[in-house]
Parts: sequence; structure tokens; C-alpha cells
Amino acid sequence: MKEPEDQNLVLRALEADPESFGRLCRRYYSSLVAVADAILLDHHLAEDAAQEALAAACRQLPKLKKPERFGPWVITICRNVAKDMLRERQRQRKPVETCRGNDCDDEPDDDQRTLLAEALKQLPDHLREVVFLRFYNEMSYRQMAKVLDATEQSIDGRIRRAKKKLAIYLKKAGFRR
Repeated sequence: MKEPEDQNLVLRALEADPESFGRLCRRYYSSLVAVADAILLDHHLAEDAAQEALAAACRQLPKLKKPERFGPWVITICRNVAKDMLRERQRQRKPVETCRGNDCDDEPDDDQRTLLAEALKQLPDHLREVVFLRFYNEMSYRQMAKVLDATEQSIDGRIRRAKKKLAIYLKKAGFRR
């Protein structure tokens, strides 16, 4: 049985069918988490952002002019929620004291993981999104194109640019295979 298209689910949700909106939530949740994770670089906060985005989408659903574009619309909401959360977190963050020697308790155990995280932070948001969707969320180019409202060709280009930028950063940082 073929999954109902987003447009049908949105229209049924607008007619007070909660199961339809639930199906939309299940369909897009992992993509929302990946997009938010690419911005926040914190999986737990990304899950919170995805849930906030879905709650906002539920409240704003009657304002959606093109029900067939639910995916890109909810991704945009999530992206904005995550950016707001990031700004709030940065505003609340206090200056961190510098660690000397082995005095820091929270030093990373895995230097390569830390280096990769730093490399990911250097990517622009639109490139970091595709990296998280592709490699952390294991989405196909077709799936990414749908949720990001882009062509598969542009997704491929973003992946290539992201890989190239990551390779340059890692090489400069002394990463060896």
C-alpha cells in the first residue's frame, strides 16, 4: 500500500484527523532532528528542536498555503527553531576558563572525533545539513532533495563541496588516515 502524499495527510489533519498529523510527524521527525543537529551540534537539543518545530507546525498548519510542500515548510520551521536555540545558548554561555595540563575533567577521549566535530563546525549550515542527513541519518539523495526542496543534482554538489572542505580542514589540522 502506497503512503498517502503529504498533501492528503495535511488536508485530513486540517479536518481534525489527528492520526494524519501523527503520520506526518513520524515521516519527518528524523530529518528534522538531523537538520537541527547540523545547526546545534548536540543531538539531545536537536531532538528538542524537532519536537518544538512539529508543535509549531501543528499550530500553524492552517496557514500552510501549499499542503504538498509540508516537508520543506516544516524543515524551515525546524531550522529557525534550531537557530533560535543556538543564539539563546550562545547568549547564556559564560566564558570558559582555559585548561592547563590534565586539569580539565571534560577533555575528549577520542581526538579524531573531536577533530571531526571541529571540522563540521567550520562548514556553512547548508553543507553541514546535507552531511548530517546523508551520513548520520543515512538518507538517499532523493529523500534529501524532497525535505530540503532541492534537486538531487544540487544535493550531490553540496555533498561534494562539504567533503572537499572537510578534507582541507582535516589535512591542515594534521589528520592522517
